[in-house]
Amino acid sequence: MNLVARSSLLVSGLFLVLTVGSATAQSFDHSHAAWSALLKKHVVLVDGGKASQTRYTGFQQDRALLKGYLDALSKVTQAEFDGWSKAQRMAFLINAYNAFTVEKILTRYPKINSIWDFGKVFGNPFKDRFFTLFDREFTLDGIEHETLRKPGAYDEPRVHFAVNCASIGCPMLREEAYVAGRLDVQLEEQARRFLSDRSRNHFNSGTGRLEVSRIFDWFKEDWTSGYRGFEGKSAPVRSREQYFSGYAALLADDPQNRKAIEGQQAELRFLDYDWTLNDVKQ
Repeated sequence: MNLVARSSLLVSGLFLVLTVGSATAQSFDHSHAAWSALLKKHVVLVDGGKASQTRYTGFQQDRALLKGYLDALSKVTQAEFDGWSKAQRMAFLINAYNAFTVEKILTRYPKINSIWDFGKVFGNPFKDRFFTLFDREFTLDGIEHETLRKPGAYDEPRVHFAVNCASIGCPMLREEAYVAGRLDVQLEEQARRFLSDRSRNHFNSGTGRLEVSRIFDWFKEDWTSGYRGFEGKSAPVRSREQYFSGYAALLADDPQNRKAIEGQQAELRFLDYDWTLNDVKQ
């Protein structure tokens, strides 16, 4: 083989390696199309789109498709993940949390009334290492608290309106996957949907209090650490009252009550959390 031929072969080989490497790096579907298709099929909007229920019987029938998506999530390496944009990483983590939660429920469905049926000490569903991400065993708490809520990583409290714990009290499971290009819009819509749900957040005219989800009690620090919006362009949010002031029209109908919320004068009361499974009623 002459020198020219050898050089040509070497260049061709190098091109093939680079092409395969590039294809591997781009192999993950950031549109999360498989997950979106399942959600559109099995999530039922209720209360005018302010909440949703999950058709677990449907997910059960499409278990193979769900597992195919979960396998794709599990194949992503830490190095690949670290090379993505912030929005891509965040969308991946939210979708992974929601999809693996559905899978967890299916392991006992239909003989399950609450996610806590798995146990709060032994079998705790949020601490159970029942799936793999980034080549290591992972937990739901590992996604939410150790990754998404890790200080300085994303600093995005609206994630609480996006991750779904398979419970009625939890913000709704969205009827489509989260995607990087629309993530800010999707998170804001989730926030507005949840805050519009008067069964979980509302101004009580009788007591003069703003009664809100227990989420705002459990994760108070997420709304007091200077949140500045997805792109960091908004004025920093230093309190829950300040955050609610921007959504007064969703939380109350009476002008005076709205004024109290806008002026950050309404005392907060936290409602009980309903851990009943968010299953579609048969």
